[in-house]
Amino acid sequence: MARAGGFNRLGEPNFRVVWGGSRLSWIGGRWTDRDANGNVVRQAIELRREPKYLPQDRWHIERWMPPEAYGSPESWRVQTTEIEDGIAIPALGPYPSRGEYEHCFTLIGTHGEFIPLSPAACDWIVRAVEWARRQPRSARRAALAAREDQRELSFDRVADALFDDAAPAFGGNTFVARAGNL
Repeated sequence: MARAGGFNRLGEPNFRVVWGGSRLSWIGGRWTDRDANGNVVRQAIELRREPKYLPQDRWHIERWMPPEAYGSPESWRVQTTEIEDGIAIPALGPYPSRGEYEHCFTLIGTHGEFIPLSPAACDWIVRAVEWARRQPRSARRAALAAREDQRELSFDRVADALFDDAAPAFGGNTFVARAGNL
């Protein structure tokens, strides 16, 4: 990953690969602990380190983000503090003063299947993420809109096919409601 993505200002790789179940993140709030039978053992308002990614049995690619990407420590505190029973708890943990690695890709097949980690996959993902980051914001928005339009068309085709197959059950009279028609 370091060869493909280079290093950040701390001398650490800009990208890294983590196993889903091993990546923990701070989460603050009200926790209810239960025994094996589901009975409440205790409730606590506290910070805990919990798994960050699902699925936990897949490889996840992360990209380093500098601390300024999260605003100032004061704005972080204001934006992420929650109040539980009068107790202020940092919902996302402490301010990431050294920056933080953020998710950018999960190595998973189109049907959810496991994809093994390989140098070629890492290189391709880093190149794709960096290419996308260099695109103008307007191009990124247009690409997202086009992708959503394609999803809607695909959904409409599936819905039309389902309703066409069901038409005899309704005496041939069907009505297909699309979000744009309502």
